[in-house]
Formats: sequence, C-alpha cells, structure tokens
Amino acid sequence: MESKKKRSILERLNAGEVIIGDGGYVMQLERRGYVKAGHWTPEAAVEHPEAVRQLHREFLRAGANVLQTFTFYCSEDKLEISGNVTNITGAQINEAACNLAREVADEGDALVAGCVCMTPCYQKSHSETEVKAIFKKQMDDFLKKDIDFFIVEFVDHVEEAVWAVEVLKASRKAVGATLCISPHGDMQGVPPGECAVQLVKAGADIVGVNCHLDPLTCVRTVKLMKEGLEKAGLKAHLMIQPLGFHTPECNFGGYLSLPEFPFALETRAMTRWDMHKYAREAYDVGIRYIGGCCGFEPYHIRALAEELAAERGFLPPASEKHGLWGAALEMHTKPWVRARAHREYWENLLPASGRPKCPSMATPANDYEKQQQ
Repeated sequence: MESKKKRSILERLNAGEVIIGDGGYVMQLERRGYVKAGHWTPEAAVEHPEAVRQLHREFLRAGANVLQTFTFYCSEDKLEISGNVTNITGAQINEAACNLAREVADEGDALVAGCVCMTPCYQKSHSETEVKAIFKKQMDDFLKKDIDFFIVEFVDHVEEAVWAVEVLKASRKAVGATLCISPHGDMQGVPPGECAVQLVKAGADIVGVNCHLDPLTCVRTVKLMKEGLEKAGLKAHLMIQPLGFHTPECNFGGYLSLPEFPFALETRAMTRWDMHKYAREAYDVGIRYIGGCCGFEPYHIRALAEELAAERGFLPPASEKHGLWGAALEMHTKPWVRARAHREYWENLLPASGRPKCPSMATPANDYEKQQQ
C-alpha cells in the first residue's frame, strides 16, 4: 500500500515548525556490538538490519521527525581503505539503509534523509572531479530509493562540503549541510560565518554543525554561522546535531583528540536535563532543526522533544513512560526520592562522577602535542 504524501522538510521549516532530528547511530551500534571501532563503517545495515531497524524505532518513538540513513562512511573509497567490508558494496549498504529508514519512518510522520560525509579521497587527492564523482555515486543510490532530502554531515573542510552540496543540488531535493567544526572555524581556519555563506551560495537550504563538540559549544558555532549569513544578506534554515558528551575543552579537533575517545567517554555523557537546556538555548538562537550525533541516545532525543513540547504542540510516544521533570518519582516509597519529583531539583543538580581521582577536564592530544613542540 502506498503511503500518504508527507510534507517536505522545507515545508515544515518554512511553516516555523521545530524539527527534532535523530541521534547517533555509529557509536550506539558499536556499543551494541554491530559496528567495529576504528573502521566505523555501516555494513550492519546489510548484516544486521534488525539492529539498525530497532534503533530507528527508538529514535522515532522518542520524537524524531527525521530518520537518517545509516550510511556514515559508506563511500566506496572508505569501504576499500577500511578493509572491514570485502563482500558487500557501498550500493548494497545504501539500498539496505534507505529501506530500513523508510520502513520505520512510515510508521510515523518522519522523513528520510540520505546522508553523505567526508571522503578519504579529499584528503588523498584533493581532486574536485574525483570527490564529486564519489558523492554523485552515492546520490544516485539514494535517488533510486526516493529519499526525502539530503544531509551532508561530518565534514571538517568547508570546501569538500561545498562540493557535496553542488552535486546533491542536481537532485532538485532539499540539501542540509552540517560541518564538524568549532567556533574557531574549519580545519583551514575558515570562520563559521564564512563557511555558512559558502554553503548557502553552493545551494544548501539548511546549514549548521554536527558532531565533534558538545551542544552548547555547537550552539555558539551555529550562532556565528547565522551572523555570517545575516551580514552577507543570505537566508537559510539553521540545523544543529552535536555530541552527547561534555567537551568543555572546546579544542580545535573536537572529541577525537580527547584521551577518552572512543572507549572511555561514558563519564562525559550528558544527562537528559542537560538536553533540556541545550534544546532551549538552540531554539532561542533561532535554530529550528535540533537533533544529535554521537553519544545521543533515544532518551536524549525524548528530552529535546519534551523541552519543546509547547512549541511543537505535542509530546512524543516515549513520554508515556516518563514523568516530566521526574514527576513519577512522587510514587516512590522513599521520602528523599519523592523529594526529587520536581523541576527545580533536576535543573540545579550538579551530578558527581563517582571517580574521585579523575580530573574534570583533559588535555586534548593535539593541544598536548603543540605544548611539547
């Protein structure tokens, strides 16, 4: 049976709606035993579709309006370099990932975003022709499955992101472009405002940041992008999908440079209450596409949806099993736990790590190396 036509991402954003994105797939599936760290390739879409499908469902139930295809690092050059995928092609992964995302998205009113990211080819050859050919091959795979729009994500050089946008715009579908950059700019030092200008001039309809740094740092970066667009007299919708980890070091290279990456990041995990603050700050800056990346679990996405429930006009299905601001604790048998059943308690809590010998911050690897030179 053919599903009813859904309103597009731009129709929703143009109407002023708040779009809740989904969370992180690669790190969640690594922790669940379906992705190999170091390679970070998405062959699980073919090998273990039930795992990917379940995570999609959890994000949808938590309130996500968009489900991204699990196609991170799915360019043929990355798959070849990783050596982790020898009997599955990128086209097969793209097809399976699109099918899974569409199946679950159609269980609700969610859209499917076909996702591409940085390519090893860019670093190796810096050939515009070769890099664009890789993006076009991925685009052609997605168009066969009629995804709703495209997202360029996890790109730390704006030039490569511009090339991706230029290719994807040929599809005549909406394109969002998110860079993994800090307030300092991309890896070549291009400021966030200028990055946004370049992306919009290339044809991006939605611009912002994803991954690498924590939510409030990423809000600062998107605010700089917004200011750059306003100064240039350009308009675009704003998007943010940060880490679900605290990274107060705010270093140039992001969490990849932290000593805890990737196997000891749990102590940096953000709480659901941190997510309420993030959602409100992002909204107040004018960002209307608000989601998450690595470290974002379904309960984090639910927190975003709950914080912005008044603006969206509804709560997500997962809130049926969650008392807002701890309200369900009123039923607890212990009086000191019942005393926590209100917003003021959780908003003002300073959670302990339980690790008395651990520092509150670390020296990122790239910063440490600079100090030693």
